Amino acid sequence: MDRSQKEALVAELNGVFNDAAVVVIAEYSGLTVTEMTDLRVKMRNAGANFKVTKNRLARLALDGTDYGSLSDKLKGPVGVAYSSDPIAAPKAVMDYAKGNDKFVVIGGAMGVTVLDPAGIKSLASLPSLDELRGKLVGLLQAPATKIAGVLQAPASQLARVLSAKAEQG
Repeated sequence: MDRSQKEALVAELNGVFNDAAVVVIAEYSGLTVTEMTDLRVKMRNAGANFKVTKNRLARLALDGTDYGSLSDKLKGPVGVAYSSDPIAAPKAVMDYAKGNDKFVVIGGAMGVTVLDPAGIKSLASLPSLDELRGKLVGLLQAPATKIAGVLQAPASQLARVLSAKAEQG
């Protein structure tokens, strides 16, 4: 890899770190090529990415980003998982780590907040953004469904409901 390729890689990684909502550092020592491919597929399906780079180049890319504090975690054979959804990368990494003891989560960060492996695990246990949106829509639709049910009732039932409310208030 010549100097211009290294500069391009550092610039690309810097853009990745600037756009990411969360970054997770994990050690992958001992994983086979098939296992690494499986990890990358699972990460992509979850809406995250996993990248293996030279630690020195990754440290250069971290400079000037919110994730600069992760430079000291880049030692040995480590990879970087990242996503724009703050839950996607931690969830995918922790799911993969459960099934493979050669894959060890070292830590990470969410913006300027540095996370240890326990922090990554607790972040992974939260519901995803899509799940939260679904729950919110369900909560918003519930009262409308009840009103629609009352409005579809025969007039006598509606009159009973209104008189009961009047007696309460």
